[in-house]
Amino acid sequence: MTSVKLKISLISAAALLAACGGSDPVNGSLIDAPSTLITLTKAQLDASGLIALSGPAKCDVKLVSLNYVTPGAKGESSNASGVLLLPTGAGCTAAAPLVAYAKGTDVQKTRTLANPADSETGLLAAMYAGQGYAVVATDYLGFAKSNYSFHPYLHADSQATSVIDSIRAARNAVASQGGSLNGKVMLTGYSQGGHASMAAHRAIEKDLASEINVVAGAHLAGPYNLSGSMKLPDAIAGYQFFVPYLVTAWQKIYGNLYSDVKTAFKAPYAEWVENLLPSPTLNYTTLVTTGKLPGINGETPNQARDALFQPAFSSDILTNPNNATFLAAKKNDLLDWSPKSRTMLCSGSGDPTVPQAVHQTVMKAAFDAKGLTNVTSVDVHPAIVATYGPITMANIANYHGTYAPPFCHAQAKGLFDLVK
Repeated sequence: MTSVKLKISLISAAALLAACGGSDPVNGSLIDAPSTLITLTKAQLDASGLIALSGPAKCDVKLVSLNYVTPGAKGESSNASGVLLLPTGAGCTAAAPLVAYAKGTDVQKTRTLANPADSETGLLAAMYAGQGYAVVATDYLGFAKSNYSFHPYLHADSQATSVIDSIRAARNAVASQGGSLNGKVMLTGYSQGGHASMAAHRAIEKDLASEINVVAGAHLAGPYNLSGSMKLPDAIAGYQFFVPYLVTAWQKIYGNLYSDVKTAFKAPYAEWVENLLPSPTLNYTTLVTTGKLPGINGETPNQARDALFQPAFSSDILTNPNNATFLAAKKNDLLDWSPKSRTMLCSGSGDPTVPQAVHQTVMKAAFDAKGLTNVTSVDVHPAIVATYGPITMANIANYHGTYAPPFCHAQAKGLFDLVK
């Protein structure tokens, strides 16, 4: 035990020295010694409400906090935090396959998945870790313990490195927590995380296949066709959160989406929007109720768009093939690759936030055009309707964030069970 603690201390010291300019940082190195937060029992996992999809838990689950080195969007030295979920207890000591998970869009800067009360963490614990998978889930750049100055939202390359370095961090941490890994890695993520997990899948198979053995990827409700979404005449549900987030993040990365924030955003939002998301204090509800984003008066997505953006800025995105925002979106599309390992796409065809026809259908068609036979596409809409009834204006707000995720995760686990 002493030698393990010493090793962790040396790794942490090296990472900190690197961050201060002492040497090049080692991506995935642990900055803090991993800390066990709690062990969830099988009974607690079975009480989560997911047992019908996950099956009864086979293992207890140890929650371990991580803080690791990963570069910023332009290669700067930085860090990200996250959580490692380790199966433990009687019958759960064998080397485990590792699921690397990328979370959905988050607007709260302080949120970490290293929190046993977090619903997304609870889903991962019940669906995967309680069934014998180790899970690592990143908080991304700009959240929780990360010192990065902003979150590079829907930036494919930095999302990929955050996920990849979480895999390295998990490997660095697992032995000190009494676990072991069998070398097989599965990738998954939901919504923004579906984009991030696919970007990581692409990057690993291109450049890191000898280091990371990806045996499957299940990418769930991700916006893979960002440039296509820019040409939609009508705004998606949640537009007032997702599109300002994206535009201001890409402006920080590429620097050319607008010359002055007031030429892109209308007053009063132009005064604060560049530094609004993620917020240290506000959540989806209070961003609207405090007036930081439109929506308190029940605006439709189109009305929210028109309240936020200058008309010339919005119309140029729609009509100009050389528009800087559209070209930034093309840089972050994921339509240009051919997965080697088994791959699944999953979402619900009634999703108003990440429309299946715009993203999953187009992504599957791009794979099909390459003659790939290792990619499947799943629509969980029938399961959603069978469980919750017809989708109406009264319940459609629950579709993307509440109804669809468990069904898609069950599909993902089904795939992973075949290759673990």
